[in-house]
Amino acid sequence: MNQKERVTYLIRYLEKEMPEYRIPEIPQDEQEAFNLFRALCNVRMPGPVSEEFLQVQDAFLQEETAKKGITDIKDLHPVPADSRLFLWQGDITALRCDAIVNAANSQMLGCFQPLHNCIDNAENTYAGVQLRNYMAEQMGQMKQKYGRDYEQPTAVPMISPAFNLPSKYIVHVVGPIVSPFLTQTHKDQLAECYRASLDLAADNGCKNIAFCCISTGVFMFPPKKAAEIAVGTVRKWLDEHPDSCMKSVIFNVFKDSDLSIYQTIFKNAES
Repeated sequence: MNQKERVTYLIRYLEKEMPEYRIPEIPQDEQEAFNLFRALCNVRMPGPVSEEFLQVQDAFLQEETAKKGITDIKDLHPVPADSRLFLWQGDITALRCDAIVNAANSQMLGCFQPLHNCIDNAENTYAGVQLRNYMAEQMGQMKQKYGRDYEQPTAVPMISPAFNLPSKYIVHVVGPIVSPFLTQTHKDQLAECYRASLDLAADNGCKNIAFCCISTGVFMFPPKKAAEIAVGTVRKWLDEHPDSCMKSVIFNVFKDSDLSIYQTIFKNAES
């Protein structure tokens, strides 16, 4: 199968599962067809899927990621202020390292809003449907233990395989929601997101991890303060765990404004 044949197969399979979304003709445009596939995956509830679907999906997603271009941590350069820290602007779903962080919601099942421009949506899309199924199983175990209304607490991470992503693992963590204004509790919770994620990744043998900008999107944490907390917390954790297998941390940004914030923090750290 080529990519067009794969995406056609995948769309028709998902439409059979969800006939309410079936359309007469699959878009001929490559990007439009991918967007339709992505939207269907976004709204698909966790559930069994055929081995043939997984084989086609995995081949499709891995080729799509290869087309985007994979960045390896080995090719990155540390910031001058600290050889343990890296700043990288790019698509975290195309980063090859031991673990990447997902800014999750309390359901831990990914973003269900079609084509939403959040990291949770992107990571679930490019990891494949296996990720939502895996996290549903983990949450099911928690619900059996704590009750069916269980939601994952803020700053208590879970780890999963990365499936079709270039990384080995995904660390899923729920960041604080800032409403109506920033409090010390929000700051403490964000710091704990970084500490607990580092603990969990290190416990799973990770030598490096890439953090997204936790809580600075729809969770409304002020980006500058969030970056200051992130850098300060990570540096302190690394200082306090010199014998840990965790040796390197990447701060991943997507927006130019976030890149500028981190650049300023690291420049000030040099002086």
